[in-house]
Amino acid sequence: MIDELFYIEKSAYRRSIIHSLDARVKLLVVFALIIATVALPYSPSVFAVTGFFLFFIAFAWSLSTLSPLLFLKRLATIMPFGLFIILFQIFLTNRYYSTFHIIASLPLGIHVYAESIEFANILFLKFLVCVSAIVLLSSTTKLQDMLEGAKQLGLPIDFVLALSMMIRYLFVFGYIYRKITESFKTKCFDPFDRALSYRYRLRQIGYTVGTLFLRSYEQGERTYTAMLCRGYGRETALYRKKVPLARRDWVFLTLSLGFVVLIPLMVYIR
Repeated sequence: MIDELFYIEKSAYRRSIIHSLDARVKLLVVFALIIATVALPYSPSVFAVTGFFLFFIAFAWSLSTLSPLLFLKRLATIMPFGLFIILFQIFLTNRYYSTFHIIASLPLGIHVYAESIEFANILFLKFLVCVSAIVLLSSTTKLQDMLEGAKQLGLPIDFVLALSMMIRYLFVFGYIYRKITESFKTKCFDPFDRALSYRYRLRQIGYTVGTLFLRSYEQGERTYTAMLCRGYGRETALYRKKVPLARRDWVFLTLSLGFVVLIPLMVYIR
């Protein structure tokens, strides 16, 4: 998991058309995709709209020059968190349908409904579009650039300060964790080695977790002291540098937002 954290940020340092776009543009496009997808009525027309949206995401990913396997790997890492909830929908009735037809009956009075399967498929496509858009954003935008873009779009300063410190010291925590695991390897200690006593392994892991908490606390104290020395206070405001969007950013933003707005209208009006 820690190695994947560094790898995600590494892919954002590539050079491509999508990588070079302003973070504000990518944030607006991704939010527009998510809002438009969530706002779609639960009807069979969702299949066509989400198909166009997935094509747009696939096209943007191809412009990023990143491997399709990388996209599928990250998508597969996130999908299980929503698949269980989506699968569970086939056994439930919902307010989007007036009648339900049973296609299978299971023990304990559990039924599978045809309308619920359709609802689960629609929910899955919506979830797939939203997650794919987030994967595209995180894979082509640096965390710091993303935060700067959100700040320029009007994100409250309190959130900006909290998120900036979290982003900065998330990687510090990753380095400390990596050092601890490397120390385990140099001492030939494997916490999953059944040849070692369970009590011994548990005690060593406890020592390690305690050390990690102490280092985190000490790092927090040092960070807070350094921030005070630099004039940090409750009323501190970060400097916001006004950077105008380039012409290519405006073109991409206009075409993307036009696509996101027009596709649902064309599908539902026809």
